[in-house]
Amino acid sequence: MLTKILIANRGEIACRIIRTCRRMGLRTVAVFSDADQHAMHVALADEAVHIGGSLPTESYLNRDVLISAARRTGAQAVHPGYGFLSENSEFARACDQAGLIFIGPPAAAIDLMGSKSAAKLLMDKKGVPTVPGYSGDDQSASRLRAEAQRIGFPIMIKAVSGGGGRGIRIVERIEDFDAALQSCQREAKAGFADDRVLIERYLPMARHIEVQVFADAHGNVVHLFERDCSTQRRHQKLIEESPAPGLSASQRHSICEAAVRATSGIDYRGAGTVEFIAETDADGSIREFYFMEMNTRLQVEHPVTEMVTGLDLVEWQIRIARGEAIPLQQSEISSRGHAIEVRICAEDAGRDFLPATGRLQYLRLPAAIPGQVRVESGVQQGDEITLFYDSMLAKVIVWAADRSAAIARLQMALQDCVFAGVGSNVGLHRKILALDDFSQGRLFTGLMGRHWQALQSVHAPDTALVGLAVAGVLNAQRGGQGLVPGAFRPFRSDDPWAVQDDWRLFSAHQRRFDFLYSTKPEPDQHVLATLFTTSGRLVIADQDYAFRWSRLDEEGGLLVHLGGITVKGQVRVDSGRRLHIRTQQGEFDFRLSDLYAAGEDLDAAAASLRAPMPGLVLSVTCAAGDHVKKGDPLMVLTAMKLEQTISAPRDGVIEEVFFSAQDQVVEGAVLVKFQDAPAVH
Repeated sequence: MLTKILIANRGEIACRIIRTCRRMGLRTVAVFSDADQHAMHVALADEAVHIGGSLPTESYLNRDVLISAARRTGAQAVHPGYGFLSENSEFARACDQAGLIFIGPPAAAIDLMGSKSAAKLLMDKKGVPTVPGYSGDDQSASRLRAEAQRIGFPIMIKAVSGGGGRGIRIVERIEDFDAALQSCQREAKAGFADDRVLIERYLPMARHIEVQVFADAHGNVVHLFERDCSTQRRHQKLIEESPAPGLSASQRHSICEAAVRATSGIDYRGAGTVEFIAETDADGSIREFYFMEMNTRLQVEHPVTEMVTGLDLVEWQIRIARGEAIPLQQSEISSRGHAIEVRICAEDAGRDFLPATGRLQYLRLPAAIPGQVRVESGVQQGDEITLFYDSMLAKVIVWAADRSAAIARLQMALQDCVFAGVGSNVGLHRKILALDDFSQGRLFTGLMGRHWQALQSVHAPDTALVGLAVAGVLNAQRGGQGLVPGAFRPFRSDDPWAVQDDWRLFSAHQRRFDFLYSTKPEPDQHVLATLFTTSGRLVIADQDYAFRWSRLDEEGGLLVHLGGITVKGQVRVDSGRRLHIRTQQGEFDFRLSDLYAAGEDLDAAAASLRAPMPGLVLSVTCAAGDHVKKGDPLMVLTAMKLEQTISAPRDGVIEEVFFSAQDQVVEGAVLVKFQDAPAVH
């Protein structure tokens, strides 16, 4: 009897597995690191075990401590979720040796499909079409370069053991091949302990379509139809949907049948996803499809399949793991309507999706509507979003009778998403959904690149919105927020020295507000304010307006009268001087510029020597006294699975290095002091 399951994961997937286990009458054991001791999944589980430090290698990637926790709590099975050890064959073997059920495929199947080169060879034997390329054992740089020339540029270099969009480089010309190969191998070695790569023809006009499959120990294999995952950034999925738009009935049959054929005969058990890359025409219609890889685990996007089929994939995983047959035959599985999922991540889309960290000062998510709107998240208001783990904050999934209705429903749901205190990509999702190419189903993996300028455009806020921002700052200050990082203090209405209401005995208070609402370093908007307690005058763009405001509630609701305009909205201000503004017109993110912030003794050309994101130093490749050329790598940072290389901005000399490998840095920290190269006379 299977009565207790340890979940070897965290965040929203751990919470999602716990809910199914509870419905099935199974007890759950959560595991948590130092950084996750107050996390949602810890509170939801029946038991929780501390497993180590905040770094994944000290906790969620430590096989021994996870198995020890399972045995100590009496769990009979381990569910790995996705990410971390979910596709680690050694972990599956260790569970088996410890007498634990691994809720996933056998180790041999993970090994077979975990190697992209071995999987491609197997697919060739099974008659499943594969992308033209090279996946041989000879990994010498000369052989790989020769194969790239044979295949023809552009090509894609992929880590043999990679996944999650990592370990991939696109190379347009032979001159860039060596540097891209070394970068890919370095990332693969660090992320997957395997620097082997394969080379494939790069398909610039392509769609990413995957098929959900299940297999049991009784020889049964079925598919649960396909998902389209073409809307991506940095080769990582952002929006997924089912069914794939524009796929004909015959194409759907062919791709799903190929996925079943790929899964059959390899002693596979449980959930799996067979991923295909498909060549497309300009209108997004598919010409040919090729096998890309198989993920031997549950996928992040599995809820869209659940929404169109009405099935619980985690329940199927558990039933198959305890020896049961697949609950339904292929003819009994059907798909209805259309489902779309968006991944809401803590990242700054305006700065090449750099990770965003901080405290969730305020969180609001859409209300769940059974069968129509589903929200999965592992965070709650007040949580600290750290650099240690994946950047995903939540998933919002909707279902409707057709795709157009699903897009409209998703837009409405995203209007109710607020992540104040931490940057998110909610606004980017709303722009993508509004693109004509997306709404018409003209999808391909380069969709965001084609529309990047439009997606990045920042429209100047109107005058009323600027007035609302000023009122938001004043309201925050009067609630005891000093608008300096860490300078929060309790508000005491009985203490006159705690009141910050701009009152003056014999005169008005004149202040200047400088707001940034784009990615430029200089303020976009200057406001000169002459303030009384709750009124005054604002000068915005050389126009003078009467200004009056009032607080509507304790959640940041404000009413502002500016000249003859009245605007109502909600303004949340965090300790990083960021303002998150919501009105009927949409959401806006401002930042209050600090005119008195101390500067550093570094000129603007050396800006790249500051940390562009909070992170962990992976490696340092320079030392004081080194002469470097423009573009030479100096340091590599990592945060939320993203690597960022800090390069020399120009020829020069390293004067001082302030951090070493494994040090943590905050955004904006000076990493390296840099001097121009001596002039040549």
